[in-house]
Amino acid sequence: MTQELVSLIVVATKELSAEQDLGINAELTADTRLFGESGLLDSMALVSLVIAVEQAIEQKYGAAIALADEKALSQRSSPYRTIGSLAAYAAQQLETRSRRG
Repeated sequence: MTQELVSLIVVATKELSAEQDLGINAELTADTRLFGESGLLDSMALVSLVIAVEQAIEQKYGAAIALADEKALSQRSSPYRTIGSLAAYAAQQLETRSRRG
């Protein structure tokens, strides 16, 4: 599932780049830095991406999850660092949600 989420985030990042004219032309992979030092996005673009990813996950998996919650913001290692770390965090949130039923 994490690889599917990486693909979903790559698509959302490319769409965001086109919508906001961010000029992201590099090949995007799980290791691509989204936020922080050498990241592609500023804080406003990151918020837009997180919302887009939440919506895409809800459409694809039929599950509403929150990626910008207190848990994410308080982690020592930010889930917003890379596409892969965001995908892993999203997978964890989906798994937790499915266990709760």
